[in-house]
Amino acid sequence: MRRVVRAYFGAVSRLGDGVFWYVLMLGIVAADGWQGLQASTHLAATGAVALLLYRHLKRWTRRPRPFASDQRIRALARPLDEFSFPSGHTLHAVSFTVVALAYYPMLAWLLIPFCASVAASRVVLGLHYPSDVLAATGIAVLLANLSLWLAAGLAAL
Repeated sequence: MRRVVRAYFGAVSRLGDGVFWYVLMLGIVAADGWQGLQASTHLAATGAVALLLYRHLKRWTRRPRPFASDQRIRALARPLDEFSFPSGHTLHAVSFTVVALAYYPMLAWLLIPFCASVAASRVVLGLHYPSDVLAATGIAVLLANLSLWLAAGLAAL
């Protein structure tokens, strides 16, 4: 059973590296044309801001990863960078999910479980503390909602 859990969260984490989101953006464009291109552009812009934000926060906080602080914890996947706070995977997953669902609420059945799995995977794999994931979730909700508010304002012009 442990192997199955580890394999599941390892696969979800790898997909959360970007592959899932890139495929989603391409699929949205293929399925919905210009409207899909608008949504995908919004997702990409939000993702770029999320990337800059989490990189800045990681350099500023410099919080060691759980496996680096406690030798009882093993990393079950290779981290993409040195520091723990906040979880970049979670930040992207939540912000992409909130923005995508604003355009395509019918994708909730797919995006919400995937997003929750990405967030959980970071703790299960020993790469993040629960507080890293919770903070990233809060930051992502704020970022996504700010981007939706800005997009609505631009559309009104």
